[in-house]
Amino acid sequence: MDINISQKSPYTIRNNATPQQTGFWAKLKEQNGWNALGFHIEILSDGKIQSSADMLVLVTYIASDLTMAYVPYIPFSEVHTIHTGNILEELTETIHPYLPDNVLFFRYDVPWESPWTQDHDRYDNSGNWLGNPEPHIRELRMNFGTQNHALRKAVSDALPTNTIFIDLNKSTQELIYNMKSKTRYNIRLSQKKGVDVRIAERTELDKWYEIYAETTQRNHIHADDYKFFDHAIEAQNSDKETDLYMLIAEKNKTPLAGMFLTIVNEQATYLYGASSSRNRNLMGTYQLQWEAMQLAKQCGCTRYDMFGVSPSPDTSHPMYGLYRFKSGFGGHLFHRQGCWDYVFDEAKYNIYRATEAQSVGYHN
Repeated sequence: MDINISQKSPYTIRNNATPQQTGFWAKLKEQNGWNALGFHIEILSDGKIQSSADMLVLVTYIASDLTMAYVPYIPFSEVHTIHTGNILEELTETIHPYLPDNVLFFRYDVPWESPWTQDHDRYDNSGNWLGNPEPHIRELRMNFGTQNHALRKAVSDALPTNTIFIDLNKSTQELIYNMKSKTRYNIRLSQKKGVDVRIAERTELDKWYEIYAETTQRNHIHADDYKFFDHAIEAQNSDKETDLYMLIAEKNKTPLAGMFLTIVNEQATYLYGASSSRNRNLMGTYQLQWEAMQLAKQCGCTRYDMFGVSPSPDTSHPMYGLYRFKSGFGGHLFHRQGCWDYVFDEAKYNIYRATEAQSVGYHN
């Protein structure tokens, strides 16, 4: 396997499906303190291009004298015939000369399906996935066949590892039919009660942020500040390939729920969501999701990414509530491989790793 690489402006990254691999995301992260680098990469096998893509690499300081490099959701999709660890190792060694001298490790958010989903022993009697095995077992598999055995499973995952994809190629009637009966009922109930969903303007960000802040406080999760979402709207304006919609579900001008929806090429992603604790009987969250799917279909999307659920219907999992809600819309549960670090200095990395273990992320 060989890799060809050429550097390019991160704002000209094109033809990827996820918002995290776009010029929009590069601009947004730079507005929030990251340094963005762009590359065009070709993966070759026997002299033939097997896969190629533009790739965004983000760099940030993790200490006064140390940086890390991070790739959010690797944009390559046709890699099933090559061992994942070999790809990550080759990518890292190829890109390393373009990185700062003080980079401690290279982190990849790997969106490819976990190989452990193919292991029948990883499912219970009801067919529910039991999740990935212990990290040291996963590391043995990931490093198999690599030269430096430098890949480590990160202590947490920056982006969701478990999601639900909904096939928007289906007709509207098929989408409704594939929903759980309770979800269909709640959508119709919301419609009967007069809930409206509309695209909000930037000047209405206050409405969105009020219910977003309420949601994060209610669920005890990290909240991005107001400027982050304002920067997101601003960043989208500089990237013609990415569409960003701020949707609000309301009744009598009272916000019930909201979301930030991105559309990149043929994929729609439910990126950020919020809901009010008041008037929950109006089922605004259900109508919001359904209208977002309709909007995505109208924009030519073929897939809708629900963006974050628990890996199974385990009521003890902190993201079970999201699983219960999102799985009601139908779709396919997908398990990504999560964050992996290619380490340059093991001793310093272990110190950083111990500190990072106390932070919050999307855990398997």
